Amino acid sequence: MLQAIGLTSAPRRDLPPAVDDLTFEARPGQLTALLGAPGSGRTTALRLMLELEPGRGVTYFRGRPLHELAHPAREVGTLLGDVPGHPVRTTRGQLKLMCTVAGVPVSRAEEMLEVVGLSGVADQRLGTLSLGMDRRLGLAAALLGDPHTLVLDEPAEGLSPRENAWLYGLLRGHADHGGTVLCTFADPKEAARVADRVVTIEGGRLVADQDATAFARTRLRPRVAVATPHAARLSALVSREARAAQRSVEVVAEDGNHLSVYGSSCAEVGETAFRNGVLLHRLADEVGDNGPSVTVPPRERPERPRSSHPLPIAPRPARTPLRPLRYELRRLLGVRTTFLLAAGVLAASAVLAVLLARSGQTEPPRLLAGWPALLPLPPAALGAGLFGALAFGDEYRYPALAADRGTVPRRLGLLLAKLVVTAGTALLLAGLAVAVDHQALRLVYGAGVMGPAREWLGLGAGWAALAVGCAWAGLLAAGIFRATSAGLAAVLAVPVVVVPLLRKAVDGHSVRSVAGLPDRLRDLAWVRWPHALDHWLVAALHLIAEPVGAALALSLAVLVCAYLLTGLRARARW
Repeated sequence: MLQAIGLTSAPRRDLPPAVDDLTFEARPGQLTALLGAPGSGRTTALRLMLELEPGRGVTYFRGRPLHELAHPAREVGTLLGDVPGHPVRTTRGQLKLMCTVAGVPVSRAEEMLEVVGLSGVADQRLGTLSLGMDRRLGLAAALLGDPHTLVLDEPAEGLSPRENAWLYGLLRGHADHGGTVLCTFADPKEAARVADRVVTIEGGRLVADQDATAFARTRLRPRVAVATPHAARLSALVSREARAAQRSVEVVAEDGNHLSVYGSSCAEVGETAFRNGVLLHRLADEVGDNGPSVTVPPRERPERPRSSHPLPIAPRPARTPLRPLRYELRRLLGVRTTFLLAAGVLAASAVLAVLLARSGQTEPPRLLAGWPALLPLPPAALGAGLFGALAFGDEYRYPALAADRGTVPRRLGLLLAKLVVTAGTALLLAGLAVAVDHQALRLVYGAGVMGPAREWLGLGAGWAALAVGCAWAGLLAAGIFRATSAGLAAVLAVPVVVVPLLRKAVDGHSVRSVAGLPDRLRDLAWVRWPHALDHWLVAALHLIAEPVGAALALSLAVLVCAYLLTGLRARARW
């Protein structure tokens, strides 16, 4: 059972709250309609239930609020708007990605494709789906965890009658199996037709809570819909004949040349028009809306438990049994952009390496990296930075972690998974760039173009550190500023801004040396490490001492602190 108690949205300047002290319940085994005109507060009420907006009140899902559920995806399935997945991801890939978020087996994705009838378009990209297919995919995502409660915001809006029939048939089946279904509606006739119970709100307040039969009897009235170019004349004739026959007939002028006649029939109105020579363009029996003027009977009004208080509602991060590493791998490898970007980086690096080798004056390390002096960073490092920026940038642009909750959770496990995957991607890209450049140089100029390379260990470590550092800088900056462009800007700022500033700060001759630092560190340390590690320690110190290395280290330290501070501040608000 879903129980919403005292839901009140945050106050708005010079306006009443969008939802004001709303209390109702949706029972298991029933499809409950939350009915209201546009602007009545229906969507705001759902967002308050799901703790997406600040306000007051509490919503219990089988006796517990959402933030106390250990496995929300198995208790509540939501659909608020369209599915915000990456447009180039396939339908199957999107559902598999959502499986890792919901903590359910990946095989569940294939089952849901069968249930919602999307098996035939499983390999179709999200950006090419029709509105009906998109709604089916949204329902599949909501049903992945086999939830007890479904909360849907106008799921049938814009769908064809055939799609409507399929949708409400699926929701009816969920309710018949003991589930709770809550949907918002704008059309009272549709709500009366498909729902078991109708909760009507107006101006954010509850005005009626009735079963569908009582709602149809009190809210909906049969009428005769008439279209005629002589609407005023026909209205006067029908009213005059009704008064003469002492019958209760009401004629309401609608927009244009349309009339709504209550208390009569098509036959009576048609005979009146025929006798008086009035031309009719349309004559049909309909069910008209009497307006949300029905008040809630005292015995049907849901009462707030005396022991409950209107607790504050604060937007909270999605609490899901996320499998971070598996999720991040599926996010990275589930789109063609990853492979196209990697191919572009390798091709650009090879072309630059071949062009640099023509002069015969470029050092071997720069040749293998494809790094002209005019570029702030080599293509592989820029590509690694872009991969890092996309790791968080895509989360905010095409949210998959918390599609209906509007935020990307600041979870340590997620951050560690992204750091690991982006580092692995950067190392793979850097290694492939060197290998491709080497083969391109041998192919074009022969085997002797490179010449002898010295200190390959230190050069390789520096190359790997540069790629990983750029990837992490892009990742952290995109996570802080919630945009891919911000992540890429942070990567470019290292050689363009930070390196010149560091050079100015340390400009001048050094009068002291750090020679013998490994021995002094060994004396201070509690654990004695082998002397063979001194070479690695010195190589690491040399990397940090380089301007780009020092700038990357400083930038990463600042970005880590900023990420942690923004995460703590967000937790304080929640």
